[in-house]
Amino acid sequence: MKRRETGLMHSLMKLSFGNSDINKSSTAEMVYDLIVDSGNADLIDEIIGECLYAGVMTDTGSFRFPSTKASVHKMVHDLKERGLEHSHVHEELFDNFLESRFRFIGHVLLNRLEVFYEYNTALITIPQSDLVKFNVKTGDTEGLVNYALSIQGIRLAAVIIDRGEERKSSFRSKNDFDVNTFARKYFNGGGHFNAAGGFNKEPLGEVVAKFKAALKENEALLSSY
Repeated sequence: MKRRETGLMHSLMKLSFGNSDINKSSTAEMVYDLIVDSGNADLIDEIIGECLYAGVMTDTGSFRFPSTKASVHKMVHDLKERGLEHSHVHEELFDNFLESRFRFIGHVLLNRLEVFYEYNTALITIPQSDLVKFNVKTGDTEGLVNYALSIQGIRLAAVIIDRGEERKSSFRSKNDFDVNTFARKYFNGGGHFNAAGGFNKEPLGEVVAKFKAALKENEALLSSY
């Protein structure tokens, strides 16, 4: 391997452990900045471009979250100039699911969705039995939280999934409710102002109870929407 490529890999590995910048849209944007700032932009080929685009596009909710600054669009412009075929990435990510995933989503929205209008909040809780029943694969639960957030009047949306070894949570918000702080305070997590995640070791029922208690603690912020 060339010395320049080896040095870049070491820098990327260093970036992936412990670095955090909540002002950036995604880790993918940080990786892109590192590649460009280190003078290695010419190493961005078709495969790397697709990976960077997939990362920034998914983490910004297809560029709709407030974290999508002008720098994100400049990054995508540069990737397009370097030959990125963005429609191919979209097809692979969003038009490539099995029938079972859509039946799983239908089941979840019908049976696992709770709406707390007094807190302008929607919660989807998924037990491990659902993952087994619908043969859910890694990635099949991506985007579920956005269904909850799209309900009229909802300010905070959450998905809590029992993964067996831990309970994984995803949070999305609108306007000025900070889910980064929310996730850090209650769910051992973090992320961006309007998009964050976390995890807990407690049983699913206890994590859901903790979430509902957190809603009461944040009632003033959530109910004022």
